[in-house]
Amino acid sequence: MNEAVDETEYTEETPAALDPMLIRAREITSSMEDSLLASQVLISGVDGSGSVPQYMSEIIKKYPPGGIMFFKYNLNADNEKIRGFLSEYVKLIYSETGVRPFLAVDHEGGTVNRFLPGVADLPNASYYWDIFQKEGREEALSSIENDSREAAAKINSLGVNMNFAPVAEHINDNNRGFLLYRSYGPDPVFAYQASLAFIQGMSQSGILSVIKHFPGSAGPDPHISASVINMDRDELDSLIFPFLALINNGARAMMIAHTLVPSIDNKIASLSKVFMRDLLRNELGFDGIIISDDFIMQAAGNMSRYQAAVYSIAAGADMILVWPGDLERTHRAIMSALEEGLLSRETLFEAVQRINYEKLKLGLLN
Repeated sequence: MNEAVDETEYTEETPAALDPMLIRAREITSSMEDSLLASQVLISGVDGSGSVPQYMSEIIKKYPPGGIMFFKYNLNADNEKIRGFLSEYVKLIYSETGVRPFLAVDHEGGTVNRFLPGVADLPNASYYWDIFQKEGREEALSSIENDSREAAAKINSLGVNMNFAPVAEHINDNNRGFLLYRSYGPDPVFAYQASLAFIQGMSQSGILSVIKHFPGSAGPDPHISASVINMDRDELDSLIFPFLALINNGARAMMIAHTLVPSIDNKIASLSKVFMRDLLRNELGFDGIIISDDFIMQAAGNMSRYQAAVYSIAAGADMILVWPGDLERTHRAIMSALEEGLLSRETLFEAVQRINYEKLKLGLLN
């Protein structure tokens, strides 16, 4: 990287004077050294199942991430082992930082479920569209909230406090191949209402929901192909309606996609100041956590994952998904960007302050 990418100017925000929790989040963030700030914006995958491998323990203690994401290979065990496994990672990070991490899973239900059958089963989102069609809106939304609350209680009892769900995108010609069963259907209003019911159920059982994938997905699967949406701004407004409605109803975490919308910006959304700062923050009014989708995906393009992490944070993301083998190098890239002036400390500070604010609300910070 040889150009400055950070255009943020840091200013004291007057709402802090009105929100004691925001004041506390700022105090905690102000006490953190740059190295800790750089690690807190990372959500890392981990190795192991049942117990933490020694090498994993060493790297986690050296670069304690702000969150950990768990997959089926981590959770292929009975509940007691899962509970102990997650607790071990919490203790490792807390002993180094005094901060507890987000413990995240993708628990949409149906085909996207990281646990063994019977642990916290949920149906595919499309199941509730069928209920809506047959039994009506009220029955469908009530079922979503009850089912998500019960599932959240079970995964929260294991230690999970963050869920990369729900998918708020409604089905359309661009995303049908990728999200057919993961979406709440083709009606944007029902997609919003269903997502809100899911979020409310999760919240009642102590889980922070991360709605996804803003501003939308395209193609068969962004893990293996590009995601390009050829829409003008009016068409895009219709596409992002569920996200805006959820923001207006208090959504606190959002996953930003590696989607290119050429009419809006020549950068994918996860690297775009136009999408994250101008549109999502300033225009739509979202003040929660922005989490970038995994940069290992094909739709993210050819930029190195470490360079992409820096550009994404500078453009407006608060947290980046990384893998164990990338944790050290991504941390080093962020620290180097700070030293070289490619990423300002103010931008990093604001990201971690937003993270700490949500952690305070979840009881993860004293």
